[in-house]
Amino acid sequence: MSIVPPPPLVGRATELRTLIDAVTRPPAVVLVEGEAGIGKTRLVRAALDRLPSGDRAVLLGYCHQIREPFPYGPVFEALRDIRGRLPAAHRLNPVTGALRDHLPELAGALPPSPQPLDDPRAERHRVFRAIRALLAAVGPAVLVVEDLHWADDGTLDLLRFLAGQPPQGLAVVATCRRDGVTGPPLGRAYRHQPDTASVVVRLTPLDASGVASLAGALLERSDLSPGFVSRLHERTAGIPFVVEELVRSLPAALPGADDPDALDRAVDRAGVPLLLREAMAERMAGLSPAAAGAVRAAAVLRLPAGEQLITAVGGDPAAQDKAGRGPAGPDPDGSGSAGLAEALRAGVLHEHPGGRYGFRHALAQQAVYDAIPGPERRSAHVRAMAALAATDAPPLVQLAFHARQAGDTDAWVRHGTAAAQQAAALGDTALAVEVVEGMLDDPDLPVRDRGPLVLMLSRFAATGLSHQRVVRLLRQVLRGDFLSRDVRGEVRLNLGVVLSNQAGDAAAGRPEIMAALAELTDRPTLAARGWASMAMPEWGTESLAEHAEWMARAEALVAAADNPELSAAVLANRASFEMTTGSPGAFDVAARLPAGDPRTGVRREVARAYCNLHDSATTVGLYAAAERFAREGRRLAVETGAQYPAFLLDASAIRREWLTGRWDGLRDRAASLGESATETPLVAVDLWLVLGLLALATGEWEEAVRQFHRAGLDAPEARNVPVVTAAAGGLVDLHLARGATDEAAAKAEAAVARLRHKGVWVWGASLVPPAVAAFARAGRLETAAELVDEYAAGIAGRVAPAAHAALDAARGALAAAQPRHAEAAAFFARAREAYAALPQPYAAARAAEGEARSRLALGDGAAAAGFREAAESYGRLGATHDAARCRRVLRDIGVDVPLPRGGRRGAGALSQREREVARLVALGRTNREIADVLFLSTRTVETHVATVLRKLGVRSRTQIAPPA
Repeated sequence: MSIVPPPPLVGRATELRTLIDAVTRPPAVVLVEGEAGIGKTRLVRAALDRLPSGDRAVLLGYCHQIREPFPYGPVFEALRDIRGRLPAAHRLNPVTGALRDHLPELAGALPPSPQPLDDPRAERHRVFRAIRALLAAVGPAVLVVEDLHWADDGTLDLLRFLAGQPPQGLAVVATCRRDGVTGPPLGRAYRHQPDTASVVVRLTPLDASGVASLAGALLERSDLSPGFVSRLHERTAGIPFVVEELVRSLPAALPGADDPDALDRAVDRAGVPLLLREAMAERMAGLSPAAAGAVRAAAVLRLPAGEQLITAVGGDPAAQDKAGRGPAGPDPDGSGSAGLAEALRAGVLHEHPGGRYGFRHALAQQAVYDAIPGPERRSAHVRAMAALAATDAPPLVQLAFHARQAGDTDAWVRHGTAAAQQAAALGDTALAVEVVEGMLDDPDLPVRDRGPLVLMLSRFAATGLSHQRVVRLLRQVLRGDFLSRDVRGEVRLNLGVVLSNQAGDAAAGRPEIMAALAELTDRPTLAARGWASMAMPEWGTESLAEHAEWMARAEALVAAADNPELSAAVLANRASFEMTTGSPGAFDVAARLPAGDPRTGVRREVARAYCNLHDSATTVGLYAAAERFAREGRRLAVETGAQYPAFLLDASAIRREWLTGRWDGLRDRAASLGESATETPLVAVDLWLVLGLLALATGEWEEAVRQFHRAGLDAPEARNVPVVTAAAGGLVDLHLARGATDEAAAKAEAAVARLRHKGVWVWGASLVPPAVAAFARAGRLETAAELVDEYAAGIAGRVAPAAHAALDAARGALAAAQPRHAEAAAFFARAREAYAALPQPYAAARAAEGEARSRLALGDGAAAAGFREAAESYGRLGATHDAARCRRVLRDIGVDVPLPRGGRRGAGALSQREREVARLVALGRTNREIADVLFLSTRTVETHVATVLRKLGVRSRTQIAPPA
């Protein structure tokens, strides 16, 4: 066997420059893509080697093909060796203390651990922030994550978070394969940030000249014939790793340049058509039995492993030779350790971090594994099972894999089931689904085991957050015929719940629930759950009367069943039903919820009820009650492990904060919560709604439209009806603000028609006033008047303070258009007082502005004070567009209104107006667009822009960042 020098980097000069340039100009996100063996890792190592010594921290993490439940493992692996670069603990961001349990090696260098959070979602976000703060503290740094294609969902979420908001000194470099993958490596939820360099380096196979350079460097020869190079390129397809492995397998004494045909024959003799398989076979043939046994053991284990485990799986090669059969038994004489050392010296195996040994590349592992005779493979997997089972914490995923390969079906199902249950208990639902999915995909899984596994899978999905893979698999399973009717019904019911809830796709989920109900005629308990789910009026296109009928069916089934948990579940839905429709008896029903029941399952249903009641009370304007429900719901959710309802509560609490005027920092809170809801649009719709409304209040039209569509206007028939209705109201307001009256009226008409069909008029508080204004401006006064009358009848007798305040606002808009300005002023004044009492300060300011306009039309001198009050209210909230509109009116009537001033600022600090202009410039607005938003002349905007550029010390508009 030839001895060749380490392989050089060939044919990658451009890619190397691109990578180095990105890494040395953080923040940056670099994806190095290419097929297996193409040289991704080698390119990254070459770039790192060219960085100035000590210039920046280099952190290396690895994703593995077989993984145990350890969310964010690759990143934590990369962080373990940074102690020498950390500042003193008192100088670190206190949030980094949240990493003490995750990074015990650094515990002494980190601040104290913060108090644990009750909400797992909030805890996860804090861990993400802590990792980002730690990376900022050791910066500048390069975080390298190898083999991103094997990353778990949690690691992908973390990397999306870091890539979306990287510290200034951080460059993230990830290597990944794209074999058969169409989506982005970081998932479709990843969005490139404008202030972060985002680079994709795609590596392709070497051409013939590149193969010649690589082979020549490896063989230390410059006389390779064109025929030899052509043959080598043909056989290896230009994949650098395969070229290297093939060249390593060539005989040491290659023919010289005077015999080019002999060189070609040498390539042919290497069995190149089998590429790496033949190359690895040549290398294995030069090893002693002990070394070959160690290599085969590493191939069976798949993952890098410790010496003891490799030796145990390799067995006794001497016994193998004597008996003429596969390795059997432990390593009594140390030959296994000697064999491992030989394999390392030969470069067939390589040392990995943490005293583990394995292959440099998965291709090499697969080539060796495939060459092991079947009986020997089976015996080795049996030994792997025994060795792994004897460890203190047996890795259940690996045990399931080895049991399957050993042909031990019972052990495979047992370990696989336990692995899935363990992963789910640890919160790694994605891994639990992956394990069960792999088992169900296997044609050798016995039919008797399929039903329980399918049920397990559907239950994981119904209680977790990840859903996309589960939905695909459950649909595939339901197309088969191996499930019994009742099991099929339960699986389909869970699928419908997942589609309606986690996926937020009621149009797909509700038909599945209805189909499940037809299959659950013999299981009234499950049928009751199904009917109760269908009865929730927030979803679907059915009328309120149909929802009420379904609720009655559920209650009838409950009455005939002795099942306290089911009774609590149906009562929970009844309480939510009453609250969301503004029923006067809603609080009486809520008082019957068994919050003190000793059974966990019952109290879990009560927790869900309280979280839903918080959402419903928020919708109808009962904010004090909503806060009480939130406190109780969160407490019970923590006690009973009801995570999903608690996640919903967090999102709807963001909407309550918007309504009640707690806007300070709200945009950041909503965006942060949305970052971790990439797979759960239902959780996020409240967040998108609030982000859209905040954008509307500051004149960010395109952003507002985008967020309103994300909140449900992209598919209004399939989304949460109250949220869609509020988003539609925001969109109507937006079109009115931009002077698009016809478009506003058209959107209003469609939204009102949906609300009318549903029949829950109390949900129209955010829609009806702008809809009336849109119809009136479009000259459709009769339509506007009919809507006001219909709305008044629809909310009569309902406990919905927000709706009643909105009725006065709608009456004011109608009276102003008729025009009956005195009546309009009175209606607006009543609405202002009602909104203030709720409280809804933004809606109160809108009503105050409407009152002032009516008084101005009457020639009332109090109008100016009304506009001033509204402008000040808008300003306190941060509704800059609305405040600017009121100030424009005041200027028009000759009233000088100075902008509100902040605290003491230096001479170069931006004024309030300049900050507003700078924010819009940073968003890419033209001077004309800024003038429209802030109700200024274009010339005035030009002056402000020039002042901003001067004060910030920049030359171009593109260099202006949004003010903090």
